[in-house]
Amino acid sequence: MTIKDIANHIEEIAPLSYAEDFDNVGLLIGKYSTEVTGVLVTLDTLESVVEEAIENKCNLIVSFHPIIFSGLKKINGTNYVERVVEKAIKNDIAIYAMHTALDNSFVGVNAKICEVLGLINKEILIPKQGTLRKLTTYIPTENAEELRNKLFEAGVGRIGNYENCSFSTQGTGTYKGNEHSNPIIGEKGKIHTENEISISVTFEKHIEQNVINAMLKNHPYEEVAYEIVSLENTYQKLGLGMVGELENEMDEASFFKFLKKAMNVTIIRHSKLIGKPIKKIAVLGGSGSFAIKNAIQSNADIYITSDIKYHEFYKAEDKMIIADIGHYESEQFTKNLLVEFLTKKIPNFAVVLSKKNTNPIYYI
Repeated sequence: MTIKDIANHIEEIAPLSYAEDFDNVGLLIGKYSTEVTGVLVTLDTLESVVEEAIENKCNLIVSFHPIIFSGLKKINGTNYVERVVEKAIKNDIAIYAMHTALDNSFVGVNAKICEVLGLINKEILIPKQGTLRKLTTYIPTENAEELRNKLFEAGVGRIGNYENCSFSTQGTGTYKGNEHSNPIIGEKGKIHTENEISISVTFEKHIEQNVINAMLKNHPYEEVAYEIVSLENTYQKLGLGMVGELENEMDEASFFKFLKKAMNVTIIRHSKLIGKPIKKIAVLGGSGSFAIKNAIQSNADIYITSDIKYHEFYKAEDKMIIADIGHYESEQFTKNLLVEFLTKKIPNFAVVLSKKNTNPIYYI
């Protein structure tokens, strides 16, 4: 089992191409070809976490937050980032992070919060733009069904709760091969007319190469004509934040009591209570002030996130409650999500949940 094998599993639920542009994700330290002795999963990579990896004989740390976020100009141990990198390199420990790639996942950070809170009818709060592609290709009528099925196997044609979605039109294709051609159908140097089917399917951009490979492998023509275009359609299975509902509404006092227990917090900073039952809930793990407007537009009764500044609480404007439960607290179950996922994927391999509490904030 190599680091690349582990990364491939993680990227099934958190493709790196869906990370935000400002982020630094993927393999930060190490080589993909390295054989893995064990995986330690953590929210943050600190010196104590590297030591924990050494104690557990894990040479790969899978960390939600990237220890290297902006460029390092030197590594001489003058701050905690440099010391972590130095310690990891000295002990041949690789570090992989996925951060906002997992934030944007429909089964990622925010889905885990919804699970902990028991929310149903989940939807993405801010669907990510530019994630869908459309493929159109042309194939002889007799080969169309087989190609269509191979494309479905490659992951195309998934729209909401539906699979195997496509659109086909019949037409007539013409071509004439030059002296260097080797046509499977027709003769080179002669114009050939063929009854064809035009097949159009949509897919997520991160599987584009797999889709192209499946098309080329299963298409009878020597030269395959096709087009791929980017779509502006919103995709409800990818994006930041999530909105869900409680099975039964609660009054504000009961909900805050429930929230403290479920998220294991003792203090919640919040905007003014508005005397309205809590039913619809928006969540966004980590810093979520940028999505206050989106939460209001979703008609949420309460927005659960963190890192809200003083004046940002005013933005609730009595339309909903803003609840700041703390950055670490909002993301704390992410490492459990990753351990559960990797354990299912590689059940007979050492996947260790870090016991270190990496929260840098304390309360008195």
